[in-house]
Amino acid sequence: MSGTTVAEVTAELAGLEDPRTREVNERHGDDHGVKLGDLRAIAKRLKTQQDLAVDLWATGDTAARLLALLICRPRAFGREELDAMLREARVPKVHDWLVNYVVKKSPHAEELRVAWLADADPVVASAGWALTTERVGKSPEGLDLAGLLDVIEAEMKDAPDRLQWAMNECLANIGIQHAEHRTRVLDIGERLRVLEDYPTSPGCTSPYVPIWVGEMVRRQELA
Repeated sequence: MSGTTVAEVTAELAGLEDPRTREVNERHGDDHGVKLGDLRAIAKRLKTQQDLAVDLWATGDTAARLLALLICRPRAFGREELDAMLREARVPKVHDWLVNYVVKKSPHAEELRVAWLADADPVVASAGWALTTERVGKSPEGLDLAGLLDVIEAEMKDAPDRLQWAMNECLANIGIQHAEHRTRVLDIGERLRVLEDYPTSPGCTSPYVPIWVGEMVRRQELA
């Protein structure tokens, strides 16, 4: 569906705004009231439209930005453009989708991973850790896993929430994917006790590393 304008899309999004959806989303810091299923349906209809995606992102509206991330062409963004977008993406869902749907598919992902990992902004650094977790599982060659564990051991306990979550996920994945580091990972998890009391829905695995790693390793052994 080419020729669609930003005004047409934003009007459609406004018409899909649902107060109850917004109320639920706002509890997680996401300031929009459009159901994700509706966003995905629009994206399926629009297909890939890079120019429209760029214009939707520029509106600053959260629902429009989420849609932009679904219809963009990830490899079309330059390194500086992605860096600027991440620093603007303070809404958790926008941040997550940008990293997972766009940056991970970009040829600049590794360069950005290294830069963001060392960034003083904890939200930006959390993206660096998310990209590092991706590499831990898919392409760990060249990663200093012991060095990453040193940083996690020293800094995760007192890290801001989003950064702490990302570091904890990396810690768990090192333990799950790399048996040679598992004993140390479990020791760090047990001593730091990060997310030990995190509320977990029935049927879901706790993000507390000793439980998380143990459960995923058990599943691997049963597979």
